[in-house]
Amino acid sequence: MKKIGLIIGVAFFIFINVQPLLAEESANDNPWEKFSLNLGGFLSSSNTDLRFGSGAGLSVDLEDIFGLDTTTTEFRLETYWRFSDNRRHRVDFSWFSLNRSGARTISEQFTITPPQGEDIIIPAGTKIESFYDMDIYQLDYSYSFIQDSRLDFAGRFGLYVMPISLGFSATGFVDEEADQRFTAPLPSLGLRMDLLIAPKWYFRNYVQFFYVEYENFTGSLFNLSSAIEYNPWKHVGFGMGVDALRLALQADGEDYPGIDLEGDVNFSYTGITLYGRFFF
Repeated sequence: MKKIGLIIGVAFFIFINVQPLLAEESANDNPWEKFSLNLGGFLSSSNTDLRFGSGAGLSVDLEDIFGLDTTTTEFRLETYWRFSDNRRHRVDFSWFSLNRSGARTISEQFTITPPQGEDIIIPAGTKIESFYDMDIYQLDYSYSFIQDSRLDFAGRFGLYVMPISLGFSATGFVDEEADQRFTAPLPSLGLRMDLLIAPKWYFRNYVQFFYVEYENFTGSLFNLSSAIEYNPWKHVGFGMGVDALRLALQADGEDYPGIDLEGDVNFSYTGITLYGRFFF
């Protein structure tokens, strides 16, 4: 709750500081608002494959083998500010958190290679408790190459910052545990397109991607988002969207800044967002 309160406070601070600049302009003069704050819920379906340690190891599907929750509903915040007079320059910020856990008694024996120590043999009949907690902070700058009364098309550059904590504990025939905690800062490039399809109706899309190989680190990210918005009132509207993300990390140590990981993480989600928006 403290984290949500802090992020809402930052968004409110931005709103208070940009409001005087916006008060002189009518929403009817330009379809592209200078400031928007979206608050809503995100219903997502996720899949996570995990491998601890270097070498071939064993790839574990946390949802299938460990019983990790596949579907969650989370609070989501998004805001943007067009900070230039021509409204072509825009800064976006978004945040949401995926916190999942699960428990299951496994039916087949398997082995996990942790970052340190000997292999962990998990016999059949062992109760496994697992968790996967991830915050996704996204900060982007975009410039509109094309902007008229119907279309706003922009190039986009940004940064994903994703603190990740994941692992498991096993009790019963054997007592073992393994976990990883790290932060994945990943720059990204992308495109954004906002389209006014009818009075008060908007169709909004963006795509972001990232790929890098550096020494013993390989990382990739792909994010696609689309939404329909209806703004029945001067400063208040509603929206519904779909969002899909795929993340793959493979590392052996601290070669990449912010990544202290030995193993692989492959994560993806697809979800639906319902939100209200406040804009000028």
